Amino acid sequence: MEEEKRRQICSNCGRPKPICICHVIPSEPIATKTEILILHHPHESRHKLNTTPLLVKSLTNITTVPGRRLRHHHISAALPQPSRTIYLFPPSPSSPAVTVSDFKSQNRTTSDPPPPVRLIVFDATWKHAKEMVKASEEVLREAGAVRVCLDAGIDESVRGGSIYDSELLLRMEPVGGCVSTAEAVARCLGALEVDGEEIERRLISVLKEMVRLQSEFLKPMRPRPKLLKKRLQNQQQEEEE
Repeated sequence: MEEEKRRQICSNCGRPKPICICHVIPSEPIATKTEILILHHPHESRHKLNTTPLLVKSLTNITTVPGRRLRHHHISAALPQPSRTIYLFPPSPSSPAVTVSDFKSQNRTTSDPPPPVRLIVFDATWKHAKEMVKASEEVLREAGAVRVCLDAGIDESVRGGSIYDSELLLRMEPVGGCVSTAEAVARCLGALEVDGEEIERRLISVLKEMVRLQSEFLKPMRPRPKLLKKRLQNQQQEEEE
């Protein structure tokens, strides 16, 4: 009986009732000028800490597409002109990226409100996201999409921590500066939207509450011996240098 009660799912937010977040999801989804398209890797839909459902419940102008690569029909719908398509992914030596703030400054016009933007986000693990971007390069190129990154950037030389500040490492990120899909979208909207600071604040508050509730049901993650040994070796090398 207790097991059955514990597994009851909220019909609104889709989460188990003990960690229901309906009390922080906006009663009226937030409207944005930015059109958000999330390519959702199939594996992510099964992960209990996936944050894309929070965005779907919290925003109006958002579409999620399950798959491992973008197809032409995913982004064939015309946007009002003038408009731009951007995709969020860190830079690489062969594919530079501009920060979201710089992109906004470079494309600022005298019109008010600013021209609409289509934001494409790849929701997957770091490894899968790299594969998805590579598989989607042709479609992105034909759409004239600009690669953008968060202002803070990432550092692949630094081991990633948890997505959130918490004693419980809910989900490890591979390198420093990586964030969850919901946080990445919130930061982008914070830079792109006229009332971006308020939109970002509201989305982050939903995210933090999800983490707070989830952390009550998870045990602390202990580093694996091999990873711990490697981390100590890296620290010793840094001290010697």
